[in-house]
Amino acid sequence: MNSSTAQGPGSVSGAPNLPAGFTDTFTSRYIDTGDVRLHAVVGGDGPPLLLVHGWPQTWYAWRLLMPALARDFQVIAVDQRGIGLSDKPEDGYDAGTLAGDLIGLMDALGHQRFAVVGHDTGFVISYALAADHPDRVACAALAEIPGPPGATPSPPLFVPGAVNDRLWHIPFNRVDKVPEQLVAGREDIFFGYEFAIQGGKLPDDVVGYYVRLLSNPEALHGSFGFYRAFEATVEQNVQRQDRHLSMPVLAIGGQASHGGHVAEAMELIADDVRGVVIPDAGHWVAEQAPEQMLAALTAFLAPYRDTPTAVSLTRPDAAPVG
Repeated sequence: MNSSTAQGPGSVSGAPNLPAGFTDTFTSRYIDTGDVRLHAVVGGDGPPLLLVHGWPQTWYAWRLLMPALARDFQVIAVDQRGIGLSDKPEDGYDAGTLAGDLIGLMDALGHQRFAVVGHDTGFVISYALAADHPDRVACAALAEIPGPPGATPSPPLFVPGAVNDRLWHIPFNRVDKVPEQLVAGREDIFFGYEFAIQGGKLPDDVVGYYVRLLSNPEALHGSFGFYRAFEATVEQNVQRQDRHLSMPVLAIGGQASHGGHVAEAMELIADDVRGVVIPDAGHWVAEQAPEQMLAALTAFLAPYRDTPTAVSLTRPDAAPVG
């Protein structure tokens, strides 16, 4: 499959305030999966580790963890379909299809078996990836939602105001056309509110960067795709809940956000769950508490890193990296 270098805003070359030496290790790649072209930032040596961001972020959400992780793993931080520099087709945003995109990505890179870390919407996609392709996922770290919708109990329609403030974007984003009409030209208000309300605040320059990436019609429209396929994802997860995950699962919650509820939810649908609550962090755990997040991931991933079965099987047509 084809691979090429990505440049400009949204890529490594266009991303601000990266850790020192980041561009010496990581490159932005366009990877043709056969269905969509995905953008991924790839670097490091060792068994493959796939990082799947949440909404409304991109691969950039992982930047503070990636250099340390790259000492032990080949890190692949992907932009989901519809997000960042990845293709933005009109459909294909249910969790099963999004998980299939990631299988195509890892196939193209030559990785038969890998570990995955998913946050927020990336949690939902990574859960589908592990449930639908258990032979491919060695272990999964899932952060900052109280379980995948449909596989675990959903909140009621009417919830306390503080909870509603954090969840209202889900039904809003599902509506056809109106979100684009209301948010266009006001991206800083809408996305700025979302970054602020979810437990803990990110620096203004970081929020500004995400907002700039979303401030064009194609990017804004693509950002709602996951939510407009929510019904299909829930229906899929109802079926997945009976197939308990057997691989090790790390359930991560921010103390000021979902906390221990993440582990409680995953214990209903997975057999080997370890829970961790990141102190003094809200929803944006990888950016608010990178050292604590890195410590939790390093301990969890150590058995995968050290086992011979972590070695990937590289196909002759795998996309070159670097």
